[in-house]
Amino acid sequence: MEQSGGPAGSGTTPNGTGPVDRPEPASASASEPAPGNRGTGTAEPAAAARIAEIRVRIDEIDRALIELWQERAALSREVGATRMASGGTRLVLSREQEILERFRAALGADGTQLALLLLRAGRGPL
Repeated sequence: MEQSGGPAGSGTTPNGTGPVDRPEPASASASEPAPGNRGTGTAEPAAAARIAEIRVRIDEIDRALIELWQERAALSREVGATRMASGGTRLVLSREQEILERFRAALGADGTQLALLLLRAGRGPL
């Protein structure tokens, strides 16, 4: 611990005669990444580089998914507004069932959950 009166970080007592008693630095915790693997989970340089490359593509896909999600939701809202303005119903359940089945067939149970989220984004909660 630094003693009061000396400049911060000087490493000497206020009179400059000796070192300040300081605790030993704590070793890196297990949750901190080792140097060279910041955020990749590996210290192997080739693997870390490949992971970084893959993540660039993942980030591109995420941006596209977000953009498509927003576009789909806007189009779905437009369909609903157009249908209601012409005297139609707020929802067409057969259309929602068709979408749910398409996603379930392609992606399984997670696809059903994804489709439910997509439908809710476009029409709001039931």
